[in-house]
Amino acid sequence: MTGETDELKGRTKEAYGDLTDDEKMKREGRRDQIAGDMKDKVDDAGDWAKDKIDDVKDKLHSDNDR
Repeated sequence: MTGETDELKGRTKEAYGDLTDDEKMKREGRRDQIAGDMKDKVDDAGDWAKDKIDDVKDKLHSDNDR
């Protein structure tokens, strides 16, 4: 499941918990939202790292072309 999907699922659970006064469901919803946010952050960090690696590769290739 993607981070966005987890966040949506969590918001839905939390809203349902609010409507029904179900504290357990509200906690599960908040937990799902946090998990989704963390997945997004990990994906973003991975993308950042890949971009930096590509930058270094490009720099090495351009230095070797001289």
